[in-house]
Amino acid sequence: MKVYLPQDMDAAGKEYLIERGYEIKMGTGTTPEIMAKEIVDCDAVIVRVAQFPASVINAAPKLKVIGRHGVGTDNIDVAAATARGIRVTNGPYSNTESVAEHAAGMILALAHRIPLLNDAVREGNWGIRNSPIGMSDIKGKTLGLVGSGRIALSLAEKMHFGFGMKVITYGTRHPERLPEYVTMAASLESLFAEADVVSLHCPLTEETRLMVNAELLNRMKPTALLVNTARGEVVDEMALYEALKNKKITGAAADVAAGEVMDKNHPLLTLDNFIVSPHCASHTREGKINMAVHAAMGVDEVLSGKEPTWPVN
Repeated sequence: MKVYLPQDMDAAGKEYLIERGYEIKMGTGTTPEIMAKEIVDCDAVIVRVAQFPASVINAAPKLKVIGRHGVGTDNIDVAAATARGIRVTNGPYSNTESVAEHAAGMILALAHRIPLLNDAVREGNWGIRNSPIGMSDIKGKTLGLVGSGRIALSLAEKMHFGFGMKVITYGTRHPERLPEYVTMAASLESLFAEADVVSLHCPLTEETRLMVNAELLNRMKPTALLVNTARGEVVDEMALYEALKNKKITGAAADVAAGEVMDKNHPLLTLDNFIVSPHCASHTREGKINMAVHAAMGVDEVLSGKEPTWPVN
């Protein structure tokens, strides 16, 4: 049986499949047109960040399973797959620690203005150490989590026990599962108003699209920080630009961007109180291995007639 990879993945995942007798078909591009042609003779596909619409799914008569390399499935037309009887799997445990650590690093980098200081020293400005650039401690401050899944709660543990932060959250269906050191905010608006750091960990849905808008940003403290390791489209990027430019909030960091890639001329990139990474929070050595292997496991489970460990549909 043949497994299609529109984008390459860690060798550990490919070896997992080869050892179990699967043939791997490497893709040559991620446009729907290219993928629709290349997937025709394949029994399975492992999808990374490429958009995987119904047109590609319906071009694959032999397709039985779509394995998501990572967690979020907003780039896959799950409804179209379900209508065809095609299983979708993901790896909900594959990158929890990688992304949580990345979010923690972004919080510290913002609070201590590390990118700004690094750039200044490289330009010969050692004297910036005496400038009022707004460095701050995070001990005793409040971390607000939008969402309370595995990544959010891993971050909560790190920041509460490691740095003495108070943790509040909004957006959980199971408040009884929260650890005792995490409390529920009364509303999303109250979380944004109370938190010193807001960290986004919600999926992209019609409800969350552009959820972080000018109104919510205006509720934040002028000393507050915003971190987004969820999806770019959750944040109104121009509203964030205005809030940062006008010092409505102190800083923001993002590992994601609307449309997946942030253009080099994006207004946010002109600001020294905004830091960004290219959707790579999960790309530690460990994270890449886990995502590839967990996706391969889901594919193998379905193709060998087993119930997948991590079903999406």
